Amino acid sequence: MNKILEAKNGYFGEYGGKFIPEILQEVIRELSEGFEQIKNDSEFWKEFHSEMNNLSARPTTLMFARNLTRHFNKAKIYIKREDLNHTGAHKFNNVLGQGLLAKRLGKKRIIAETGAGQHGVATATIAAYLGFDCVIYMGEEDVERQRPNVFWMEKMGAKVVPVTSGGRILKDAINEAMKDWVTNIDDTHYLLGTVCGPHPFPEMVARFQRIIGDEAREQIMKKENKLPRAVYACVGGGSNASGIFQGFLEDGDVDLVGVEAGGRSEKLGEHAIRLASDTASVGVAQGYKSFFIQDQDGQLQNTHSISAGLDYVGVSPIMSAMRDSGRARFISASDEEVMQVHELVTRKEGIIPALESTHAMAACFREIEKYSKDDIVIINQSGRGDKDIFTIADAYGDQSWKDFICAKARGYEKK
Repeated sequence: MNKILEAKNGYFGEYGGKFIPEILQEVIRELSEGFEQIKNDSEFWKEFHSEMNNLSARPTTLMFARNLTRHFNKAKIYIKREDLNHTGAHKFNNVLGQGLLAKRLGKKRIIAETGAGQHGVATATIAAYLGFDCVIYMGEEDVERQRPNVFWMEKMGAKVVPVTSGGRILKDAINEAMKDWVTNIDDTHYLLGTVCGPHPFPEMVARFQRIIGDEAREQIMKKENKLPRAVYACVGGGSNASGIFQGFLEDGDVDLVGVEAGGRSEKLGEHAIRLASDTASVGVAQGYKSFFIQDQDGQLQNTHSISAGLDYVGVSPIMSAMRDSGRARFISASDEEVMQVHELVTRKEGIIPALESTHAMAACFREIEKYSKDDIVIINQSGRGDKDIFTIADAYGDQSWKDFICAKARGYEKK
């Protein structure tokens, strides 16, 4: 495994750690030991890849974006299509891995947090497939804007708990999930969805997501017989970025670019920029040390993004370490840029990216002029955009959609 993504005593550089209450020490120790046992267990990874092939038909496509390449007339643009993964996002890679591990540990119940809902849907899916009871915590605001995902989680048997505390978004859902875990440690596994939280979660989630980068590197070498100039990925917590970046970590000439949520403006509370500016500072929260948007007293602040999955107040210790080392750089894309690019990509390529993924596309296209026609860039499309239909239709100001929603509402009132 690439050394940069292996924790040393639970840390990546100065970030990471295991800041947890005493009551969680034993269950974290059990999880850490279980993860260490499977790291080099060929039988576990054989089962993992077999189930991936059976459930998700991996590898996902590395798509040559022919029309966008012609449109910009610069670098060749490739898109890693994680939206074609089972449940429509990269999240399933990690969920399957942790689900198989939880089964080995004898757990009967899994809990999870979710923002955009894709992790929640993936968790509900694996709970149904492997026979776990399942509870998913989701900020009330995210429940409202990701209603289709909530519907499917519930249909697969999961209990979705709207979180009304704080900003009613992802960080608040994580807090509630941690409270549940403390209360039910004996039979419950907390299936954390990103490369954050206490050790071993960041390293473990990154290991399960590595499949993205391994595939992408092999695919681009087969298609082009050379490496890309740059790889772009959106960064909320950082799981999809850590996944695809791992395929190119040791290739120093490949620029790894993480793209954060620029939101509406640079005003506090209107974005979720942690590493692309000096807005955030180092702190300890939710079990780990990294950069957080916080005040001088360490109180976490509210964030905003048009995408429900990127408005997280913290960021992975892996991403923080990669920034410090200079191996990755971080920029942001605004809500406005994202919507403009979403329309472009949908019209040009006939694909519907998640708003999270569209941040990576917007940043890449903003920088496309610096590349030549001989260059290659890869964008990780971390998920599909049908989950964002309410947000996207609202942002477009689509009158026919509004009329449809109102008509449906009137129909329900009559019933």
